Amino acid sequence: MRSFLGRDILSLKDFERNEFFRIFEIAEKLEPIARNRQNTDLLKDKTLVTAFYQPSTRTRLAHEAGMIRLGGQVTGFSDSKMTRAGDFYQESIKDTVKMLEFYGDVIVMRHPQIGAPHEAAKWASVPVINGGDGWGEHPTQILTDLYTVLREKGRIDGLRWLAVGDMRMRTMHSLAYGLTQFDCPITFVSPPDKSLTEDFKAELKTYSLDFKEVEHVKQAIADADVILVEPVVQPDYTKARDERTGDEGLTPSNYKITRELLSTKAKSDAILLHSLPRMDEIPPDVDITKWSRYWQEAFNGVVMRMALLASILGKME
Repeated sequence: MRSFLGRDILSLKDFERNEFFRIFEIAEKLEPIARNRQNTDLLKDKTLVTAFYQPSTRTRLAHEAGMIRLGGQVTGFSDSKMTRAGDFYQESIKDTVKMLEFYGDVIVMRHPQIGAPHEAAKWASVPVINGGDGWGEHPTQILTDLYTVLREKGRIDGLRWLAVGDMRMRTMHSLAYGLTQFDCPITFVSPPDKSLTEDFKAELKTYSLDFKEVEHVKQAIADADVILVEPVVQPDYTKARDERTGDEGLTPSNYKITRELLSTKAKSDAILLHSLPRMDEIPPDVDITKWSRYWQEAFNGVVMRMALLASILGKME
């Protein structure tokens, strides 16, 4: 198995099966630190640089919280408009990252351009973590989701997944890539204009992913062990900031997970995930049901980032 020391985390296509389980093992070891709201000195001599060209709540703050829990320092920016990377000069990724590498020991980047973190990794002398690149990928979120499933169900192999939402999303891309390393059939449900592209389906077939598409959640929810939901109304991920009001329409019933649907159709031990933020695809009254796990998922987001940072920086091997 390859070492995580000094490694870029850019795509789940780069992960081998045993590497998933290794990072899950490290996360489980570090989890009590976060659960007990403690800090340690594991990374006391390290600094995380956050380079967020797009808005973020969970991804940025989970990385920062994870670094602080491990005793490290954090610097960076959460809005490119406040930096020379996004003003008149429109500084290149190369020039920006060549500066950022002097300010810390690892960089986590979110960017509207697909492949921007990969470009940064070409020039940086420190590891780069992809915190979401346009419509590309979101590897740390899906590592979080897989870890959540493992902790909640005790296994990943043999579970049937249902993914509901906009299949153009970076989380959906990383989910599909991640599940290629497990025995997990998955069903995708999305509006026709937001379904899996033909090119992406062809790629998934080369990885032998067992997947199918249906038009309504009712057609697949009864068989699902894991239900992962994302909004079908999405911002434009090619922009640094989408200034729309969020009133672009409600979620059609085909793609909505209601309390009634869960109680009448879902397995009693199925778990429901959502990386958040949400609109109306999961109503608030679902939050206190036995199916919801998105708050545990949010907690595990800190734990997973702790595991990745500790591994990349050579403190856990």
